[in-house]
Amino acid sequence: MVSAREPAGGDDPENATAPLLRSGLSLRHMRMIVALDDHGRVSAAAQVMNISQPAASRMIAEMEAVLNARLCERLPRGVTLTPYGKALARRARSILLEMREADREIAELKAGRGGSVFLGAVTAPAIELAVPAIREIRRLHPRIEITMQVETSNVLARELIASRHDFIIARIPDDLNPRLFDSRVIGVEKACLIVRRGHPLAHGGEVTLAETAGYDWVFQSGGSPLRQAMEANFLNRNVPLPDRILNTSSLLLTLVMVAQSEAIAPVSVQVARFIQNPEGLAGAIEVVPIEFDIEVRPYSLITARNRVLSPAARMLYDFILREVS
Repeated sequence: MVSAREPAGGDDPENATAPLLRSGLSLRHMRMIVALDDHGRVSAAAQVMNISQPAASRMIAEMEAVLNARLCERLPRGVTLTPYGKALARRARSILLEMREADREIAELKAGRGGSVFLGAVTAPAIELAVPAIREIRRLHPRIEITMQVETSNVLARELIASRHDFIIARIPDDLNPRLFDSRVIGVEKACLIVRRGHPLAHGGEVTLAETAGYDWVFQSGGSPLRQAMEANFLNRNVPLPDRILNTSSLLLTLVMVAQSEAIAPVSVQVARFIQNPEGLAGAIEVVPIEFDIEVRPYSLITARNRVLSPAARMLYDFILREVS
């Protein structure tokens, strides 16, 4: 029989699963609430669980007692979940999915077939941290499939919330609630200015910010930390902001514009080191010595709060941490 216990006054259905981990609810309870949500009948849920209908009713009563909330309401034919039950069912589906994925990935790792990881990163740590960690993972576990997106923090954070990434190396955007994430600061990004070889500013001496104001600039979008750091330099030195600006989040387009015009672009020091490397774009682009610093906000390893990393994702996460230390 389905319990008729009433929820405590003023309870929020969205918080019905808050005591989940400390309450004593089990994976069998999670499967039961999902089965009820799927089939709308205690008898059908009992059949899915391979237990008797009285045992299923007792299990429902156990869950309601633990949460002090009514999870089901009887209908003329079957049952329907209350808002508390729907909240629990939604979280239970996520828990069961994570458990299935963990089982699958562990089995694949044991069998040498690997797993899959979806990573997002802003440019500097992508070059400095993610790429070396990925090389090492690929050497040890060549069957692990890794997908990496290099984008701005605003894009990456929203992709993480949408479960399109396991974790990201970025910054939490100002317009998102930081309580949605767990983050660990792992580095500070410094930037420099690049121009084409033969540019009037590439004369070898230090360049003042005022000397740069009359040229075209290639910037990331207005909300990016690098753009904000660069604009703060102009404002703090009472130098007029540039008038002629190309906005793009594409590093490739930035490099092409700089190499083929008089434009100036701020990029991370890590990017500058790469393009000056003989294996990079040495000869086409130069770093301009400047008399001021361009310091960008620290970046972090960021995961979605209360979302468990798969074994393969946890392995890459830990390898990146080793690159930092």
